[in-house]
Amino acid sequence: MSELQDIARTVSALAVPGMKPKDLVDAVRKQHPDATKKQISRAAFMAMILAAEGDPSRAQHVQALALAARSDDTGEGSAEAAPRRKKKKKVRHAAA
Repeated sequence: MSELQDIARTVSALAVPGMKPKDLVDAVRKQHPDATKKQISRAAFMAMILAAEGDPSRAQHVQALALAARSDDTGEGSAEAAPRRKKKKKVRHAAA
């Protein structure tokens, strides 16, 4: 069994409604100390896919945690994207 599958099983076992992503990451790291946030996030998506067949409500909860963990990992801090800035137009001067 791969390490990602082991982490996915741990995520699935530890995820509960109302749990914050940071708390889940910390709990998973107690059992998998070398796991990165990225690995835990991927494992959460794997757990969601595997759980979708048996328990759709559990899959939705794990998906929400995985999305939140992924957005925290990218530095965005929330699921909402920041507005993009407009590019400045380049002014070309005519050659004299």
